[in-house]
Amino acid sequence: MNIEEKDFVFKEFGVSGREEMIKKRIEEFASPLVDEIMHDATGSLICVRRGKGRNRKTLMLTAHMDTIGFIITYIDEKGFLRFSEVGSHPRAWLLGKTVVFENGFTGVIGIERKEHEKTLPVEKMFIDIGAVGREDAKKQVGVGDVAAVRSPYRVNGRILSGGWLDDRVGCFVLLEVMQNIDTFVNDLFFVFSAQEEVGLRGATTAAYSIEPDMGLVVDVTVSSDLPEGESGGSCALGKGVGIKIMDRSVIVPKRFSDLLCALAKKHDIPYQKDILREGSTDAHAIQLSRGGVLAGGVSVPVRYLHSAGEMCSLDDVQACVRLVHRFCEEELNLSIS
Repeated sequence: MNIEEKDFVFKEFGVSGREEMIKKRIEEFASPLVDEIMHDATGSLICVRRGKGRNRKTLMLTAHMDTIGFIITYIDEKGFLRFSEVGSHPRAWLLGKTVVFENGFTGVIGIERKEHEKTLPVEKMFIDIGAVGREDAKKQVGVGDVAAVRSPYRVNGRILSGGWLDDRVGCFVLLEVMQNIDTFVNDLFFVFSAQEEVGLRGATTAAYSIEPDMGLVVDVTVSSDLPEGESGGSCALGKGVGIKIMDRSVIVPKRFSDLLCALAKKHDIPYQKDILREGSTDAHAIQLSRGGVLAGGVSVPVRYLHSAGEMCSLDDVQACVRLVHRFCEEELNLSIS
């Protein structure tokens, strides 16, 4: 597992609806590894590897490219940028953070001083780009431009930390599997979905067009091992890949989660059962596509989700890679009955 070879997944800009930069880099890496590449109108990237089985199925393997961010709604007379959220941010982690725009320009998030001791309403926050007035600011940033908190990734021993791990970790897993898998029966559709953070939109359209027999989503989940104890989930850092049982938007069919658990046991892959009290993944969109699709998910536990300092274990990432790889190699016979 080579982080440096694919570290562009943790570096490239890609706020929901503006995934062009990260999509271009993923496509460049994937092109020599797949049989076909498709784009859809929602912005998702679909990379196809054809299986050789006589009764092969269509497997949709999904990780979302987009990150949460901000969109500029107004530039005041002093040059400060007012914004709305694209996706959901924990407000307490925003103040003082550096943000980067799609054009590379940067700023810092501030707030009206009288609001410091209050509930941190985003309406009272602004992005300071050091402009001396509205016209000066408009030379670099305009209404409708998007930005994201910037935080370079770091590797310390077996810990990966930084911003945008949600869900660039999943993108990394899919690229790792795509690069290394050799023997497989089924048609593999690697979907790097767009606009997950604002309503699972890319997976919705991709699942409709692909018509998969099964869908497996690779995402992150809450690591509920902080000092305050359980805080929304059942997984912990360093305990293995999470196998989705349910979250707020999906209940995984037992035969699907049982299959993943059995594969993990068979190949000595450390795993834990992922029950997430809040949040949803692309599995919801896939499961409800057309007449319904057998769908589930695997996940990497992450601390401090949607912050500039998300943290995960590389051992959990490796376990996720191994399980997805084994899943792709299986000759699957899961009926809907």
